[in-house]
Amino acid sequence: MIEVKNLKKEYQTGEVVTRALAGVSFDIREGEFVAIIGPSGSGKSTLMHIMGFLDSPTSGVYKFRGKSIDEFSDDELARIRNKQMGFVFQSFSLLPRTSVFENVRLPLVYTGLAPEKESEMVKAALETVGLSHRLKHLPNQLSGGEQQRVAIARAIVNNPGLIFADEPTGNLDSTSGQQIMDTLQKLNDKGHTIILVTHEKYTSEMAKRIIEFLDGKVVSDKEVDHRRLAKDGLIK
Repeated sequence: MIEVKNLKKEYQTGEVVTRALAGVSFDIREGEFVAIIGPSGSGKSTLMHIMGFLDSPTSGVYKFRGKSIDEFSDDELARIRNKQMGFVFQSFSLLPRTSVFENVRLPLVYTGLAPEKESEMVKAALETVGLSHRLKHLPNQLSGGEQQRVAIARAIVNNPGLIFADEPTGNLDSTSGQQIMDTLQKLNDKGHTIILVTHEKYTSEMAKRIIEFLDGKVVSDKEVDHRRLAKDGLIK
C-alpha cells in the first residue's frame, strides 16, 4: 500500500534549516496495524502528514498503491484523501455547533450521494463506534472519549482502506483511551490498514508492528511479539 524511500523533509525559517525527516525508508502492506513511535520532535507527525497528502517531502520517493505522489494531480490527491483515507487527530477536530450526525456526515458532502444513502452510511459508522444513540447531540454534550469516537466514525464513514490516527488517546483518560484502541483494533480486524502515531510505548504495543523514530530517522522496525489487546484492559 505504501512505499517510502529515502524521504526527507526540511523547513527553512530565514537562514535556519530544520530537518524533520532525514532519509526514511520502509513499506506498509495492506491490512497492517503499524505504530510510529518516538518523542516529540522526532518527525513522526511530519511523516504522517506526508503519507496522508497533507504535506509534501523535500526529497525522496513516496508511492501510494504503487504510484508516486508526484504523478497525482491535486484533484486526484484530494479524492484519494477523501475516499481512501480517514484521519483521527488528538484534538478531535469536531465542529462545536454541529450535531454528531452532521460532523460524521462531513466527508460525504461532495460525494453526490442521495440523502438517504448518506444517512445510512452515517448511522452505520456511528453504530460501529457504539454511538448511534448520540447522533443528535452536540460535541460539548459528550465526554472526551465519545468525541474521539465521533471523530473515528467520521474517519470511517467513507469506508477508507487506510486510517491515520495521530495521538488519538493523548487527551483521554485511561478508560477512554482503552475504548479508542479497542475500536482501532476491531477496525483493523475488519481489514482496515491502521497507521498510529504515538509517543506512548504501551499504546504502540497494541499495534502489530512498531516503527521507532528518533531525530527524523528510523531507529527500529519490528513486529510485535506479544500484542496487547485493548479489550483486556491493558492500557495503564
